[in-house]
Amino acid sequence: MNSINTITSKKSLGIFLRVAVLSMMIFSLQMPALKSIVPTANAFSTHVLLGKFPSTRMRNGQRSSLRNFSNSMRMSLQEYDVIVVGGGHAGCEACTAAARTGAKTALLTQKLSTVGELSCNPSIGGIGKGHLVREIDALGGVMGDVADRAGIHFRMLNRRKGPAVRGPRGQMDRDLYKNHMQAVLGNYDSLDLVEGSVEDLLLDEGEAIDTLVSFRDPSEDLTLLSSLSDNKGASLSSSDANKRLRKARIRGVVVNNADGSQTEILAKCVVITTGTFLRGVLMLGKERYSGGRHLRDSEEVEPPSVGLAQTLARFGFPLGRLKTGTPARLDGKTIDWDACLIQPSENPAVPFSHIRQFLAQQPPNVAAGTLIDCYMSRTNEQTHKLVMDYAHLLPEYDGLGGKGNGPRYCPSIFKKVERFPDRDGHNSFLEPEGLNTDLVYPNGMSGPYPPEIQEKIFRTMPGLSKVEIVRPGYDVEYDYVNPQSLTHTLETKTISGLFLAGQICGTTGYEEAGAQGVIAGANAGRAAIASSNGGSASPFILGRDEGYIGVLIDDLVTRGTQEPYRMFTSRAEYRISLRADNADLRLTRKGVEYGIVNDEERIASVEAREMMIEDRVKELGNFKLFVTEWDQRDGSGLMGGDAMNRKGREGQKKSAEEVLGMPHVTLESVERIMAQVQQEQREKMLNEDVSDDGQASITSVLQPSPPSIYDTVEATVKYKSYVTRQHKDMESWRKAQGVRIPPDLVYDHSSLPTLSKEELEKLASIRPSTFAEASQISGMTPQSLVYLYHVVTKRIKDKDTKRAAASASN
Repeated sequence: MNSINTITSKKSLGIFLRVAVLSMMIFSLQMPALKSIVPTANAFSTHVLLGKFPSTRMRNGQRSSLRNFSNSMRMSLQEYDVIVVGGGHAGCEACTAAARTGAKTALLTQKLSTVGELSCNPSIGGIGKGHLVREIDALGGVMGDVADRAGIHFRMLNRRKGPAVRGPRGQMDRDLYKNHMQAVLGNYDSLDLVEGSVEDLLLDEGEAIDTLVSFRDPSEDLTLLSSLSDNKGASLSSSDANKRLRKARIRGVVVNNADGSQTEILAKCVVITTGTFLRGVLMLGKERYSGGRHLRDSEEVEPPSVGLAQTLARFGFPLGRLKTGTPARLDGKTIDWDACLIQPSENPAVPFSHIRQFLAQQPPNVAAGTLIDCYMSRTNEQTHKLVMDYAHLLPEYDGLGGKGNGPRYCPSIFKKVERFPDRDGHNSFLEPEGLNTDLVYPNGMSGPYPPEIQEKIFRTMPGLSKVEIVRPGYDVEYDYVNPQSLTHTLETKTISGLFLAGQICGTTGYEEAGAQGVIAGANAGRAAIASSNGGSASPFILGRDEGYIGVLIDDLVTRGTQEPYRMFTSRAEYRISLRADNADLRLTRKGVEYGIVNDEERIASVEAREMMIEDRVKELGNFKLFVTEWDQRDGSGLMGGDAMNRKGREGQKKSAEEVLGMPHVTLESVERIMAQVQQEQREKMLNEDVSDDGQASITSVLQPSPPSIYDTVEATVKYKSYVTRQHKDMESWRKAQGVRIPPDLVYDHSSLPTLSKEELEKLASIRPSTFAEASQISGMTPQSLVYLYHVVTKRIKDKDTKRAAASASN
């Protein structure tokens, strides 16, 4: 593919295929026995390349072949459209996104055998994070499907709360996840996997140098501008507007070969996704040694990336130091599981893959019944005493005056005890790492104490009194680039054609990394293809009202971050609209428009879902009963109760849509009553003497909404009025950002009880003078800013009222 508009160029074929698939999908939903006729994800695939492996599970011999293949590639192919550096979660999404645009892409990593490795927690998803995985999947990404295939324990977090904050989470089998990811990448069209260590960048240098890959000015898109933060600046500028900041342009990379030689590989664009490897230092107790991470099941350390860090520093990139940690791995055979609280998997599970959910398919291990249980233990006063008594044995870091700058929302056990001295304990979830291993991951217990101290700490906890540590936990401290040096495409302002994604941008978590990878890879691919055709690309940018990915990147490039950034639903001002259940409806069509979604099955499933949801909401709106009948048939009192039986209401009717909008009323209960009434009408008509012509008008009976649309239909109806109110609130907030904040405002919980501890600390430290300044503080959520605005404006009104009263009395 040599054009960004490959989907458009195949329009006729695409329409034919989508209609065919759409018909089969809908028919299969109505006739479960015929589901086997629906094409699989490979039905339309033409991804057959020399050296690619068809197996879905990669064995040792296959990995060896892949390494040999990559070595030969280094000798014979020296130029790509896009090179992605790093095989972590950002790298996997970046290289596949670039390849989907048609760009000839290479994933270049130190060890192909570690591509797709889950370096820390063997889980995918969670609150906020699950939304990101669903959005990655909606844009054609690979994380969601691989997570379904490797998942061995599934839960929907926040299930008791509203649909907007529910987050799918899956526990992975580490080996299955890595093997499936490698198999997907090994068979991906336009993608080569190359083993080698990138030492440095190939650059053409010069002040205000012309770019070879350019983006058009997105400020022409007024809809997009209105959905991003107000402090856009150069982050949204076109390539021409950023010219004064430019000091170089990408030409490729320099690779260190195993034999000590170096190879230059040329590329129009390079995406760096080095994770924790940028000048990484590993720490265990007082011991420090260079490295990006330990290899799994080995004492071997993967070396850090030093040359890249030095080049970034030479070009004036604002570098900082962050840290993260991984806990010890425990021997499951030495755990007393009966002393721990069991946490079983949900069954059936909610898949991450939209296609799998639409087809009513369960993740493979759920369908096969090969699921595991997780368990919960808890720290206590004895644990906390040891944590503090041995604090002097913890590492001395480079960041924060030796304390280390780690993730606020995934802290070490030391930070938990230090920060919350009044807590009598902290939960730790014991998560098995796979179906064929005894290794257990103790979630929430990272702490790089010397190994013997780690063991003492664990043995104070229920179920762990005789536990054995297989591998001690350790910390890693690494360089990151302040993301304010990037545009919304994740291209750097200083070096044209260079993109960054993942932990190098200051984030923490697989899902945040993968989300950035999609955007960086898509834009790199689009820019490279456009330059080959002598033009410039329109940037692929998501607004804050379009997705959590848009919120994530807008937060990073406009506010920056001083600590590892983690996604939460509270960071999104449009979170009622940005639900995990509707990610495909929000993003897949845009992905098609920009050439990064070209899977006909995915497109057909979205079109089918849209049609089914629209039809069901319409049916709910058209079906009406007297308010008293709703209450009588339901019997629970949730559909009105005494309020419905008040005098004068007997003649009023309400639609099923209106009743569903009431608190605690479920779609299931509304549909049950609708079907009940329709069945009664049908039986009545069948018992009457009707002509043959009349048979056609006999009432059909409503079937329950299938799982593929149930959550979306229910949320669409329930949140209808709230979405309108939400948009009005945010519009008022935007107009009020010039309001000044009183300099004597006290930032504590007694004055501002709704704000979090993090928000109060940052407000007290920075003391913004206006709401525009407050909105640029990393960690301040939109809801908190609106709350603060109401507090300040009320205070101003109260003062004005007192002044007016005083003047009147005089």
